[in-house]
Amino acid sequence: MEAILEVKNITKNYGQGANAVVAVDSVSLALNRGEVLLIMGPSGSGKTTLLSMMGCILTPSSGEVRIGGHDVGSLGEDALPDVRRKHIGFVFQSFNLFPSLTAQENVELVLRLKGIAKTRLKGDSLALLDKVGLAKRASLHPADLSGGEKQRTALARALAGDPSIILADEPTANLDSKTGRDVLALLRNLAEQAHKAIAIVSHDPKAESLAHRVAVLEDGRLQP
Repeated sequence: MEAILEVKNITKNYGQGANAVVAVDSVSLALNRGEVLLIMGPSGSGKTTLLSMMGCILTPSSGEVRIGGHDVGSLGEDALPDVRRKHIGFVFQSFNLFPSLTAQENVELVLRLKGIAKTRLKGDSLALLDKVGLAKRASLHPADLSGGEKQRTALARALAGDPSIILADEPTANLDSKTGRDVLALLRNLAEQAHKAIAIVSHDPKAESLAHRVAVLEDGRLQP
């Protein structure tokens, strides 16, 4: 498999001196195209911090994050938004949809931010919603969507601009068991059929059977 994202000995410290907390401690791993990597561990183990560094939202205190073979830390803070827009789609536990916009408009907004031509917005947004099985619900607002439909909208939005990497933080936490399994199956299908590299942070035991690999964090360290 081809590694599209690598972290090498990354550490994240909060605070200094006697009050310093090591959230992530010298973690190295790779995320490959065509696979789902599941990151598990107890609460407070550093999972979300690790995912945030992988997604260039947080900067490591030390170590490297490499996307497509390039050390993104060498690019500087000003370049990181462009790295995220080009390479990474995010899915969050709380959906993070704009309530005043329809499902289609939520997707269109991200397409616009990623520089997609105005003439393509409607067609591209509908195609993305169709990919996650929501084309017939495109005109509805988040308040009129079920939890699973909201997360599918969020996933369609994450796919805007065709990023190679999808990072999902507890994507099933607010869903019932069946809907959660459906969302996980959709993520695995995107990895295998669309050749995306997908990393999921989750406490959901169902995710283990749908992941290609599992990484376990405890106290900020990757377990053997």
